[in-house]
Amino acid sequence: MADVIVDCAVYRDGKRVALPAGDAGMATTLAEARKANDFVWVGLHDPSPQEMSQVAEAFALHPLAVEDATRAHQRPKLERYDTMLFMVLKTLWYFDAHDAVETGQISVFVGKNYVVTVRIGAGADLGVTRRDLEEHTEVLGHGPFAVLYSVCDRVVDEYEAVARELEDDVESIEQSVFSDKRSNDADRIYRLKREVAEFRRAAAPLREPLLRFANGQVAGVPRAAEAFFRDVSDHTIRVSEQIETIDGLLSSAHDALMARTSVQQNDDMRKISAWVAIVAVPTMVAGIYGMNFEHMPELEWTYGYPLILMVMAVACLTLYRLFKRSGWL
Repeated sequence: MADVIVDCAVYRDGKRVALPAGDAGMATTLAEARKANDFVWVGLHDPSPQEMSQVAEAFALHPLAVEDATRAHQRPKLERYDTMLFMVLKTLWYFDAHDAVETGQISVFVGKNYVVTVRIGAGADLGVTRRDLEEHTEVLGHGPFAVLYSVCDRVVDEYEAVARELEDDVESIEQSVFSDKRSNDADRIYRLKREVAEFRRAAAPLREPLLRFANGQVAGVPRAAEAFFRDVSDHTIRVSEQIETIDGLLSSAHDALMARTSVQQNDDMRKISAWVAIVAVPTMVAGIYGMNFEHMPELEWTYGYPLILMVMAVACLTLYRLFKRSGWL
């Protein structure tokens, strides 16, 4: 159990309560949270169902929420179970070498005097969030909802980082599509559009719960905390708009790529047709004089051979200049 509990602490008036050295287990932590304004924050990482059940029993967590917390690939949502709030967020991080958006999950249980965070996957290290909060006692003093806000803020900050990475990739695709060099960017565009769809599935459902927090529509949220949720809600809306912009740019790049490919194919066909026409003239002349007729005056003429070669050369050069001038070559 100790392997999955990343940290377990009691907070009083925005400050971490010091526990006896070498004794920072969950039982000791719960026993220490005895004052009215105290709350416990337990952070778990990739717990098994059995380990999660022990935490659920200690905090009397709802079994349906516990089941969702141990299963990855849940849809972001906010639900209330009696006096407990349960929120699921999708974490994102970006592998630029593979143009891949990887996903994880954070589940947050919020009660009157406790917060339980369950992280699945490698995204959004909440240890950093905890340290940042402990340095800002004025924020942490708002209680469990300060932790929920900070988790949401950390997740949305990573969304913005992923969006910037995707924008850089889209810019490189646009440069490639409109460059003079030929390139096949269709596969990469499709791959990025698939990752953008994954991004949208993570960010879009988060807008409605955060708006509810920001507008004071969730019971139990301190009014002073609404401004913080309003800030992270604005960031989420901005990220959602970035996603739509990126998706639109990828669609435009794909349309431009298809149009350019069609133009390039037409140019290739014109060049092939022009060279075929140029080659057809000497072929026709050579075909005529290769038919072995007996009564062909030119066959007996001393200058017939060089004249025919000259006619072929002049005809080919004339056609070449005409095609070059018209843009076919």
